[in-house]
Amino acid sequence: MTVDFPVIISKGCGLDVHQNSIVAAIKGTDIKDEVKTFGTFTEEIYQLVTWLQSMGISHVAMESTGIYWKPVYNILEDYFTIILVNARHIKNVPGHKTDKKDSLWIAKLLMSGLLKGSFIPKEDIRELRELHRMRRKLIHMRTTIKNRLQNILESANIKLASVVSDVFGKTGQDIIYSILQGQTNPSILADLARGSLRGKKDLLRKALNGRITNHHIFMLKLEIESINHINSQIAQLEAQMDNYLMPYIEDVNLLTTIPGVSKQIASGIIAEIGTEMEKFGSHKQLSSWAGVCPGNNESAGKKYSSRVNPGNKYLKTTLVEAAWAASRSKTNTTYAIKHKSISSKRGQKKATIAIGHKILIAAYHILRDKVPWTDYLKLDPKIIQLQRMKSIERLEKQILRLKANVL
Repeated sequence: MTVDFPVIISKGCGLDVHQNSIVAAIKGTDIKDEVKTFGTFTEEIYQLVTWLQSMGISHVAMESTGIYWKPVYNILEDYFTIILVNARHIKNVPGHKTDKKDSLWIAKLLMSGLLKGSFIPKEDIRELRELHRMRRKLIHMRTTIKNRLQNILESANIKLASVVSDVFGKTGQDIIYSILQGQTNPSILADLARGSLRGKKDLLRKALNGRITNHHIFMLKLEIESINHINSQIAQLEAQMDNYLMPYIEDVNLLTTIPGVSKQIASGIIAEIGTEMEKFGSHKQLSSWAGVCPGNNESAGKKYSSRVNPGNKYLKTTLVEAAWAASRSKTNTTYAIKHKSISSKRGQKKATIAIGHKILIAAYHILRDKVPWTDYLKLDPKIIQLQRMKSIERLEKQILRLKANVL
């Protein structure tokens, strides 16, 4: 006996999108089930639009297949209500895998109201998101190149990293550029030291006494040129991001009131989640989408692993950076105290994710209500006293456990 789900949408279309083809299946009342295949050139996508309009289609569902869905979505969003769905959520019955059956299955799920659409922000936020992600990738590339440059110095037995905390600080850069100009005398190179490094000239002289050949200088030049080129690209990206952020400057300023959130982190948060918090429903749904809250995995009354889901890796990385900065705050904010408390019990990594979760919740309420962040510890002395009592209680338990182990 076959039981069909109740029809929620009268007419719908399911799209199975590939690099060079789009398989479209339509279902609904007063129309015959039909499947057609279209190309992915722009004029062919508009032919798809014309066909769907002629059939009276109002809703379209499609998988988020790589990047191939983006050009199709950009054209169809002006004509239809589109539901973009995670491919994991619409897997077909095993043994029934064809493009035609996939598109029909998507259309059937759409008609039954069983599809939950992905979050797709406005076009300007989507473009800001691409700029933000490109900037992160360039920074990663620059870090890789810097590591290669240090390997070249090590191969020449230049132990600069053993003395200088930041090889690419002012002193390090002066020394590297001097080497590029042909200077290899360790005493002259050590005289370029600045600030506190002036007291380490003798140690610098030893570290800079290596064997630098023309090959090393050639390789260093290539790496420095690459770093300078990437720095120029990052500067261009940041200038372009500033243009996109002009309408959201108030939101950026409000987000920077959160401990650990700089202007760059605030722009990264807006690039990933936008400013319209009503699209997420609640801060719990946003946290689940971002992948920073514990998962639910329970069966027969038994709880299994509650590890966080993958979520949005770009947003999660941004939140971890903010959490790490907040945990190092010298003003003893809520996040710094909480990070210390959690890390003592469950470790640094879990504590950092937990603080990232709290920062995201704060960002949700700030963007929704347009109010700055407030440290509740500074508002209520009773909370501070409660925190101290909890710390005393935890330390007393630790002392008792240690005494028991000794005895």
